[in-house]
Amino acid sequence: MDLRQMEVVVAVAEEGGFSAAARRLHVVQSAVSGTVRALERELGAALFHRTTHRVSLTPAGHAFLPAARAALRAAEEARAAVDLARGELRGEITIGVIQGLYGGLPAALADFHREHPNVVVRLRQAPAEDIPRALRDGTVDLAVAALDTPLPRGLTTRLLSREEMVLVAAPATDLLPPEGPVSLAEAARLPLVDFSPGWAVRHAVDKAFRAASLERTITFEVNDLLAAGDLVRHGLGVCIMPPSLAARLPELPVRPFAAHPPTWTLRVIHPRGELLPAVAALLRRIGQR
Repeated sequence: MDLRQMEVVVAVAEEGGFSAAARRLHVVQSAVSGTVRALERELGAALFHRTTHRVSLTPAGHAFLPAARAALRAAEEARAAVDLARGELRGEITIGVIQGLYGGLPAALADFHREHPNVVVRLRQAPAEDIPRALRDGTVDLAVAALDTPLPRGLTTRLLSREEMVLVAAPATDLLPPEGPVSLAEAARLPLVDFSPGWAVRHAVDKAFRAASLERTITFEVNDLLAAGDLVRHGLGVCIMPPSLAARLPELPVRPFAAHPPTWTLRVIHPRGELLPAVAALLRRIGQR
């Protein structure tokens, strides 16, 4: 058994199939299949259920996967230690992010890439509720997400920013008074453009309306900012979002809430304990933004 075999098994498990794993590893599918079969023969157990439409882990595969990830991480730490001794940072970092990039993360990544061009940074987008599990099982090294629930054991977090959300409307609209703050009750009576369940913005907005004992009717449900902006721009509804997100739609005016606005709390989250040097360096860079 070697590290390459473990890497292939992890790729198949994470990508959900042999073809997708081959694309990730930049090899042909037959090489992936052959590597897995050879390892299964060596172990004396099948690691995957194979059907026409899907590939899933067997009980043996579920047992093997965490150990394989731990072995790959140990090898990465060993390489990182040597690189650090030589005064270099190398390796790969996977960052978990919620839908959209918020705060100063893109600028921090640009700064980090200029300083450490030999570190490959990958982004993995996921719903906010999936981030803690991804951190604990090692599929991401750190995450930038809006979470307001207690973290599982083994994870730690640091506040990056906290914003009070605003209401975004069309430049000329008869849905609202000409100016001034709005209330949640007023917003609840308007046609609303909302983001899909699983978006952290949607979770925060839902929570604010529940706390105010208000029901609202979602007229449009979208899963990207551009679609939300187009609908609002044409006067079809209003949208509630963080000011940092609204800033990407500068032609649309924003209204603050008079009281009890939904809040948007952005955090960087990572496992407790010693981090890989490249991860620690990126974490410092994110904290400077």
